[in-house]
Amino acid sequence: MRVYVPATLSLLETLVEAGRVGVPPVVAFAVTPGLREWYVDEDLEALEYAAMLEAARASLRLLDADPATARRRVVIAADVAESAVRVRDDLDRGVVHLTDPVAITEVAAVHVDDADAVSVVSRAADAMIAADLGHAEAQDAVDDAEGFELSWYASQELGALLEPG
Repeated sequence: MRVYVPATLSLLETLVEAGRVGVPPVVAFAVTPGLREWYVDEDLEALEYAAMLEAARASLRLLDADPATARRRVVIAADVAESAVRVRDDLDRGVVHLTDPVAITEVAAVHVDDADAVSVVSRAADAMIAADLGHAEAQDAVDDAEGFELSWYASQELGALLEPG
């Protein structure tokens, strides 16, 4: 099953170095019944894109919690066994919990903000909690970050992506 795991560049470094990332239950996003109902679209690609966007939003929360990491949203797309996935639409649409850490061998791709998004993403990360609580100006900052598309990297490109410079 394809899942989208919110992350940061620091967590991506852990994935590359340790070969796995996450402490169960690992929060991820996927095409769940709740996401299907909310999105009202039968196109699997569109539904997967919606799940990836939810993970990108969750990545902002991780950035807010870790001010030392680079201000770029990261989403890890992984193919995991369905038996390792617990649907948690009761928490929010598309939320799943993974019973195991995500192994690097399960990574299909990684989606990351380009460097030109850093200042906007930084403002959005700082505003994320207020946006979650309904603050309109904070939501505008989050929306601005969501205007940037995440770039796609194959799992074989992770080392190059993480190289300084």
